Amino acid sequence: MPNYFYTAKSFDGQTKTGNIVAENSRQAAKLLKEEGLILIKAVLPEEKERNFFKFLVPQARASATEKILMARNMWIMTATGLSMVRIFDILSAQAKTKNLRKALLDMKEKINKGKSLAEALGSYPNIFSDLFLSMVKVGEESGTLEEVFKTLSLQLEKEHELKSKLQGAMIYPCIILVTMLSVAIIIMTMVLPQLDVFFSSFKTDLPFYTRFVIALGKFSQKQWPFLVAAPIVFALVFWKIAKTKKGKWAIDTVLLRLPFFSLLVKESNCAFLIRSLSSLIASGVPIVRSLEISRDVVGNFYFKKAVNSAVEKVKKGESLAVSLRDYKDIFPFGMIEMVEVGEETGKTSSILKTLAEFYEQEVVDASEKLSSAIEPVLIVVLGVAVGIFAFSIISPMYSVLGSIE
Repeated sequence: MPNYFYTAKSFDGQTKTGNIVAENSRQAAKLLKEEGLILIKAVLPEEKERNFFKFLVPQARASATEKILMARNMWIMTATGLSMVRIFDILSAQAKTKNLRKALLDMKEKINKGKSLAEALGSYPNIFSDLFLSMVKVGEESGTLEEVFKTLSLQLEKEHELKSKLQGAMIYPCIILVTMLSVAIIIMTMVLPQLDVFFSSFKTDLPFYTRFVIALGKFSQKQWPFLVAAPIVFALVFWKIAKTKKGKWAIDTVLLRLPFFSLLVKESNCAFLIRSLSSLIASGVPIVRSLEISRDVVGNFYFKKAVNSAVEKVKKGESLAVSLRDYKDIFPFGMIEMVEVGEETGKTSSILKTLAEFYEQEVVDASEKLSSAIEPVLIVVLGVAVGIFAFSIISPMYSVLGSIE
């Protein structure tokens, strides 16, 4: 039997690698699952060697808008009765990049040779997520591909819309912040050193605060490479720490305890989780598999932990609402109760969809309020900084001019 090199994740989110002997990747996944691991990737030694320099070759990728367009076109063309081979011919002709076009043509060839649509799409995980693949697989088996593509296009549109609005709400505060930093750098490296020459020429005693501001300007002028490199190094270190389990836990803990940010984090993660669950359950994906896929949609450590716990409890026969109740402090008020009503009435998918739409709107409103709250704070900070600078420079300047008179 072949010896696979595997990459897997434990239920607490840790990544593990190693070798396992199995007949195929499915058996490898089954064996690892018994050890409490979820298989991410399994390759044979020769494939591992062949892919050693794969990172040097540009991989086929698709932007969020391209994925939405593909899902929408698949829905429309499936509804008109076009064959999958013809659909991929049209999709490849519409592709904007060479790598994406090549990937779509490769999928077409695989379908032409008898592979299922899900298998063909699964060859390109950088383009199609687990959520996309699982829904397509269920659609093929149940003969509801048209409905699946319709649901997927809506899912992708809603996700993209929510992320765009969250980013858009933060653009204006970021512009103000960058402007403030740019002005501060110009003043400290160009204006303050010139003022030092001016005051030195009069050989007058300057107040402590003026000497401090001028000394800061001198330091900035001499050490500007350090001042430029420091934020970059800090950002890289922060990014590395955020990638670790402890770093992720610390950041997510702080975010969940910050006033106002806490509600935004809860509602945004809840919106992404519920939207994914709604789409998967509506397409016929089993609840356990739906939870496993939706776990990768949320970014917060505590939400992932809650979903991991729910997976284990649902496997033992508990309902979704009961399995999430231990983590009711991170879910918005009333969400678990609504899920319970959905399970009791057999309308889990429709209730989750309604909840997702509600929380998506709540996230948009909260992000706009946060943006509106940050703007005056930044303006006040800018005003205070300008005031300090003006007082430190103009006050001694008047004293110098007075001594001249």
